Amino acid sequence: MRAYAAELVGLTPDVILAHSAPAIMAAQRQTRTVPLVFVMVPAPVEIGLVPSLMHPGGNITGLTHFETAMAGKWLEILREISPGLTRVAFLLHPEHPAWAGYASMIEAAASSFRIAVSPAGARDAIGIERALEAFAREPNGGLMVLPDNFTLVHRELIIALVARYRLPAIYPYRYFPASGGLISYGVDTTDVFRRAATYIDRILRGANPGDLPVQAPVKFELVVNLKTAGAHGITIPATFVLRADEVIE
Repeated sequence: MRAYAAELVGLTPDVILAHSAPAIMAAQRQTRTVPLVFVMVPAPVEIGLVPSLMHPGGNITGLTHFETAMAGKWLEILREISPGLTRVAFLLHPEHPAWAGYASMIEAAASSFRIAVSPAGARDAIGIERALEAFAREPNGGLMVLPDNFTLVHRELIIALVARYRLPAIYPYRYFPASGGLISYGVDTTDVFRRAATYIDRILRGANPGDLPVQAPVKFELVVNLKTAGAHGITIPATFVLRADEVIE
């Protein structure tokens, strides 16, 4: 990403759209003058990307997708569909800028549910396989797959391993259950990119990105794959299915 960011800045564009925290941070290191718009970035103030959501300042603005507090909601949903859980692992690249924030929120939420949580940090496909294999050796476990380009790129592998070990799992985006995952709860990604386009339009018309407030997501969706639930031997409560925005059968 650092190499690509340097190449893009060298082309002297009018504006750069960066997807994910690592991408926008790489771009930010390369330029303080080219306007930057980010999407799908968690907690931009907490990770040091901008000093304020209302007044991001400098050459940067954009749209967040999750606050780290969302981790508590994912844990709550996972417990609702699998009340016998006693252990939950969370999967994320350990160098992700929001790692510490997610871990802190997950540990705080886990104490109220009396669930033991543990990180399943991985840097490559082999690391994912080793982490999930080790975690699945003990019973009553579940998995939270956190939002990251890393987990997105390896989603097919993650879903296959979760199926092999029959782990209840929750994901951040609908394309995980669309690919065979169990449940997702997260932002409508199409809406986020559509809204980013309006900011790019305003910047091209002369707006200063540092004066445009960072926007939070407004559309969330709960998706459940009942076919996967049946294959894993998980009974999803009827009330939960009724709450879902999309049910895959």
